[in-house]
Amino acid sequence: MTTHPNALLIERLYTALDRHDAATMADCYHANPVTFHDIAFQIDDKARLYGMWRMICEGESGIRVTIKNITADDRYGEARIVDKYQFGRDSAKREEGQPVVNEITSLFRFRDGLIEKHEDLCDERAWANQAMGGPKGWLAGRIRLLRAVSARRKLNKFLRKHPVPPPPAAAPGV
Repeated sequence: MTTHPNALLIERLYTALDRHDAATMADCYHANPVTFHDIAFQIDDKARLYGMWRMICEGESGIRVTIKNITADDRYGEARIVDKYQFGRDSAKREEGQPVVNEITSLFRFRDGLIEKHEDLCDERAWANQAMGGPKGWLAGRIRLLRAVSARRKLNKFLRKHPVPPPPAAAPGV
């Protein structure tokens, strides 16, 4: 049985995440408009999406991805994955971070053989309990706005220090 090209695209995306290869991940997405949504991020711009993946891949979380299942057709796809990482690890501050094992269902919509919409679903309460614990985790698990504001601040800070490089200029006559 032949694997659908969009299933291979999803596999390429998550294999690249496991290798911490944000550039390959960005290549899996369509040019704008493109959307990404999860329990913290709402991104509608490919450059910002690339920046988010760079922040994750270049960070100290040590993220590892296990692909459990992928299905896809010409228009839609779904993947079930497990991310394992250390949330909040920062060696400069000597913070080890909290171990997280996050089971995610990813939903995709494709256009022209690339991802144009990507939504990650998980149990936000279980994630927040692992990532933060205590009262802060309890609140973060129940109030998306808290997660969104924190994620946006973190990404903005990363992008100020590590701007997304502009795309290469087109060759003359192209």
